[in-house]
Amino acid sequence: MAFMQRSIFALRAATPAMRAPAFRIAPSMRRFISTETKDAIETAIGTAPVVLFMKGTPEFPQCGFSRATIQVLGHQGVDPQKFAAFNVLEDEELREGIKEFSQWPTIPQLYINKEFIGGCDIVMSMSQSGELAEMLQQQDLLAPEEEEHME
Repeated sequence: MAFMQRSIFALRAATPAMRAPAFRIAPSMRRFISTETKDAIETAIGTAPVVLFMKGTPEFPQCGFSRATIQVLGHQGVDPQKFAAFNVLEDEELREGIKEFSQWPTIPQLYINKEFIGGCDIVMSMSQSGELAEMLQQQDLLAPEEEEHME
């Protein structure tokens, strides 16, 4: 499955903020991201219904957790036209900023329709329980099934 990777620097328009997850980064671990980085992250999250911040690219993941998350999304049948990935290894500000933005300490991070879903462990758990498949189907985020040609 061919997923598209986009550069966060090409995105500058503001999008609505998402709700914060229950998990919080300890105040001592917080940095304060710049307004520009926050705006770029919000814009990135709005570029596609399914957005993954990962280490590497979908074609060449740079960590096992990013690879596993991409594999789950591919196995679930996410429509590549409704998916965007951002390589956090290209920009240290993005890599640290996304953690503060979501208040989640690890990468990868999955967003569906601008809502933070979680990291690899949560995505895997949701996949195993069927919750991820149900969410993707309900929100029309799966690739259309190819019709068999009868001749």
